[in-house]
Parts: sequence; C-alpha cells; structure tokens
Amino acid sequence: MQSLYAFMGTESDDLVKDEKFLLHSLDGMYDLYLSIFALLGELHKKGKSYNEKVQKKLLNNSPEDKLNTKFADNQVLSLIIGNSKLQELITKRKLNFWDLDFEYVDIIFKEIKNSGIYKDYANDEVFSFEKDKQFIINIYTEVIAPNEKLYDYFEDKQLTWVDDLPIVNTTILKLLRKLKLTSPETFLLPELYKDHDDKIFAKDLLNKTRLNDSSFLNEISSKTKNWDTERLAYIDMVLLKMALCEFQKFPSIPHKVTINEYLEIAKEYSTPKSSIFINGILDRIVKEYQLEGLYPKSGRGLF
Repeated sequence: MQSLYAFMGTESDDLVKDEKFLLHSLDGMYDLYLSIFALLGELHKKGKSYNEKVQKKLLNNSPEDKLNTKFADNQVLSLIIGNSKLQELITKRKLNFWDLDFEYVDIIFKEIKNSGIYKDYANDEVFSFEKDKQFIINIYTEVIAPNEKLYDYFEDKQLTWVDDLPIVNTTILKLLRKLKLTSPETFLLPELYKDHDDKIFAKDLLNKTRLNDSSFLNEISSKTKNWDTERLAYIDMVLLKMALCEFQKFPSIPHKVTINEYLEIAKEYSTPKSSIFINGILDRIVKEYQLEGLYPKSGRGLF
C-alpha cells in the first residue's frame, strides 16, 4: 500500500525499479526491528554505568541512591548484548546510532527507573530468568513502546517506520515471551518473510496492481458514479485497486479475506467513513462477479 501510494499518479512502467522500492521499504522494517534491539542493548549498558556511578558515591560516603544491580544483571538484556549474531548484524547494517543519539537512551532509562514496574522488580528478592523476562516485557509494553519522544525520533529517522512500529513491537513481544535461557542466537533473528511465497506475493500484488491500474480505475469509476473519483481519498483508491487485483488475479484468496484485510487497513490509515465506503463498493463488485460467473475462486473459506 505504501509503495502504490508513492507511485500514485505516475506513469512509470519500470517494474524492476518499483520492485526495488517495495523490497527496500520492507527491508526497512527489519532495520527498525534491529535498531530497537540495539536500543535495549544500550539501556543495558546504561544500567551498568549507572551502577558504577552509584557505587563510587557509596564509596565516597555520599549515598544518593541505593545500589541495585538487578537491571544491569538482567539475564534477558545480557542475552541480547551477548548475542554475537544479533550484534554483528546491527553493526553491519549500521543501526546502532544510539551512541550519537544518546539522549533518547537517557530519556528511556530515566522513565524506566521512575516507573513502578522497576521499583517492584528491584525490590523483588526472587531471582529467576522468568522474572527477568517478565520485567523486560512489562517495561517494553508500558514504557518503551508508548514513548512519544521515541515515536517522534523514529518518524524523523525514517518516515515509514511509524507505520511499521506496531508490527515490529508485536513481533518483539511475541519473541520475548517465547525466549528461553537456552534459545539459540538465531531465535532473535527471525526471517523477514514467512517463506519465499510470501515475498513473491508482495511483488506480484504490486506489479499486477500497477499493470492493471487503468482497468481497475475504470471499474471503480463505474461503481462510484455518484462520487467524483478525483476527490476520493488517495488511500481509498489504492486499497480498492489492490482489492480488485486480489479478486481478479489471485484465485486462491477468498473474497471475504480480501475485504476484511482492506477494511482493517482503511480503519487504520484512511478517513473515519472509508471502511464503510470501501465495504459497500467491494461487496457490490463481488456480488456482480458471482452473478456473472467472473473470476471464480478456488479453495476453502470462500465468500
């Protein structure tokens, strides 16, 4: 959707270039994923340096804080910082930019320190990997993920990252919940695509939507005669074209799956009434296809 939106109104027929744009955009999602793990690693380092400062103050008989090493000794953070494959990939892709933008590490660390989650964790005398893991999950959910300054930072760093952030956050939390002390290093390095077919589908959907742009536009226009198609929300037009592409060019995808997917995207990215509008148009198109026997679907769960 992002790629097609970017190409909206252009006449380029360079599909190879368009594919590269798409794949680069998708690859950027993985960069965001890695940069967040780099941030977790920097928070771990920050915890260690903080403890060193506190320890010096205690030795100088000027205690301003009670020394607590639980954050610095957290086993999940230790696994992340000690994961050679993860750290090598972060370095290779030049994604540990937190040394230069250290103020964001400071902001997040301060919020963690001031949170009730941290206080409960620090005062808990039970030491276990599961306790450490639950603490990281809690601070990620309650402190890191919703942080507005971090959100703005990612938006400035790469515009598409704010759209990718919910997916990346969900993926990170899912992996953390399943993480074990004995998990291999590759566990934190999931594949970007579910399988090879997943990547092919992304490229096919882009290319087939682009190649059939005019015919999809004409069909949409014929179904929206009471609407000025030039005044339709750009996102709505993109989503309708993508849905038509799935209807016509992907026989294994049930109509109801396509409609549900694009309604959810419309709710997230378009106007408040877009999902109702899109649902009405697509429902009408599907009924006409079925009545005329056009573009039959094959497989289970058909509309």
